[in-house]
Formats: sequence, C-alpha cells, structure tokens
Amino acid sequence: MTTSAAVAARIEQQPREAAPFLKWAGGKGRLLSQLRPLLPSGASRMRHVEPFVGGGALFFSRLPKRALLTDINPALIGTYTAIRDDVSGVIQALRGLAARHSKDCYYEVRERYNRSPRITTAKRAAMFIYLNKTCFNGLHRVNRKGEFNVPIGSYKNPRILNEDALDAASQALQAAHLRCASFEALLENAKPGDFVYFDPPYEPVSETASFTSYTRDGFSREDQTRLRDVYSALDRRGCKLMLSNSDVPFIRELYEGFHIDAVAAPRAINCNASKRGKVSEVVVRNYS
Repeated sequence: MTTSAAVAARIEQQPREAAPFLKWAGGKGRLLSQLRPLLPSGASRMRHVEPFVGGGALFFSRLPKRALLTDINPALIGTYTAIRDDVSGVIQALRGLAARHSKDCYYEVRERYNRSPRITTAKRAAMFIYLNKTCFNGLHRVNRKGEFNVPIGSYKNPRILNEDALDAASQALQAAHLRCASFEALLENAKPGDFVYFDPPYEPVSETASFTSYTRDGFSREDQTRLRDVYSALDRRGCKLMLSNSDVPFIRELYEGFHIDAVAAPRAINCNASKRGKVSEVVVRNYS
C-alpha cells in the first residue's frame, strides 16, 4: 500500500457509502436485502473474507474494518489493488478513455489490453474498467489464451467514469488485503472466527446455461466438490460460512447437513431478454 498523502487522508476519513464499481456476472447487488439478514450474529466484529470477490457487493455494503478479498482472476485483483493504492492515477487514465469512447476506441483498447504487457498498473486498471463499462452485458470472458474477447455493447451513453464511486471504493479497500489466489488458499489463510462468504461460479441449471469462461478454465462439478471440501474444513476450523449457488439437486446434495435457505434472485445476464427474471438460488450456512 502506498504512503502518499492522498491515501493517508482517505484512511483517516469516516467510511463513505460504497458500491461495486464494476459490472459483474452474478453480482449480488440486487440480493443484498436477502443476504444481510442471514449474516451471523456478531459479523461486524469478524474479519470479512471473500475468495470469489467478483464485484464485491457484499463487501462494499458492509464496509468491514478488516477484510481478505481474493479471486483467481489476476486482472480483477490488479484493478482492485490499483483502485486502493492509486485511485487518482486510475481516474486520470480513465478520464482520457471516456472522452474518446467510440467503437473504434473500444477495439483499439481491447487490443492493447490483450497485447501490451508494458502498461502501468493504473492504466491497465483504467482499461479494465473501460472495457467492463462498454462491453456487451458487462461480461468478463477470456479465451483459451487468456485474452479478453467480449464485443462492444450497444450503449448510447455509458457512464464510464464515476469519480465519487471510485474514491469511495478506494477508501473502503484500505481495510482489505488483496490476493490473487484460488479458494483452496483459504486452507492456509482463514482463521477461526472469520466470516467467509463464498460466491463461486454457479452450477448450471441446464445444459445450455453454463458460463465457464471467466478464467481460462471453467468451474466443473469436480471444482464444486473441492469447494465443498474446503467449506467443510473451514467449518471444522471454527469459521462462520455463507455460500451462494444455484438451487439445483447437485448443490443441495453437496451441502446436505448444513443450513440451506432459498432466495429469489434476478437473472440479469441472458441473451434472450424474455428469459430474464426471478430464479431460485440457495444460501448455505454453517450457523443458524
């Protein structure tokens, strides 16, 4: 973390209302009213841990005093780190991208993002945010080479730069340790008394519903089973655990023996608008 006067000043400020600054598949912004009542008693005193941080909706809504945020997506963690440590640099770079946004600009930025390794951390984060705000449906999808390959979205006037939101996110992230790591790293990092929220790639509800290109590799049933094993190990360790996933028999069977609640979640990402609506998800807890 930098020691600049700007960062020091943000640390001293009172926490400001913060919200996700990225669009993210499976983001929990619209589900917070159902998730927050399910938090464990005394959660405000616990370290907040998220191994699939994504858009970070629950983290930003809670503004915990201590947090460990991890994800296997290095570009995402790099962007969070840049927002935490150099939000002014990110804003400056993003301001330039927003000013010249066009279809040609989008594909030029996407090409540079994929092909140019010698880009400063702040500029790469700005490019990540720009692509996220202007790509189709806010998807983050990469090909087998790890290249971002989502086409431009059909937005008339996308809000690419929101300086207040980025400043608030930067302030919130001062309390967070950020790591690019798999969920299995929790077996080394999680401590008794931590509150851990798992929001993994969901088990498909049908053969055509899978979204597995978030990273180069998908998230298989074997991965879901390994995640359950980590969940069970952390339960034995004394962590407070909450997990979101699809409401399908396979997931209910995996977590049989734990508390399972069903919640109604909006389906935001579907190429067919008529198929967007409420779907059932499960929240699995190791506490009542």
